[in-house]
Amino acid sequence: MDEKRIAELELRYMQQQDLLQELSDVLYDQQKTIDALKAEVEFLKRKLAGDPGLVDALQQERPPHY
Repeated sequence: MDEKRIAELELRYMQQQDLLQELSDVLYDQQKTIDALKAEVEFLKRKLAGDPGLVDALQQERPPHY
């Protein structure tokens, strides 16, 4: 009976290890996505603020064909 119980505990441990690795992978992917979104938001903030080298979105010039 003890041997059966130990085998069951080992099986549960392995399943938990697999789930932990899967959760870790998901968390890693989410963090990469969050970092990319943060970078895009910062880029858009700078673009709206009109940093040199970026198109000034606040500038209201008429197109040259008018």
